[in-house]
Amino acid sequence: MTNWESCKAVERHADRLSGAWVFQGTRIPVSALFENLRDGATVEQFLEWFPGVERWKVEAALEHEVKALTVTVQP
Repeated sequence: MTNWESCKAVERHADRLSGAWVFQGTRIPVSALFENLRDGATVEQFLEWFPGVERWKVEAALEHEVKALTVTVQP
């Protein structure tokens, strides 16, 4: 599980969406990005479907996840 604490593009509040990580300033869960990408959507489509999310936030979340995965798989 990724630690999102250091990613400036996301936030979490205990009283919002059961404390799920969401894109900053929205109620759109970060998990929605990864679910849509897994199901074959492009970043462009995600941004179209969720207009409240800015491109820089999606890019920051993707970069954060890549860094987290890189740290996880290193010997």
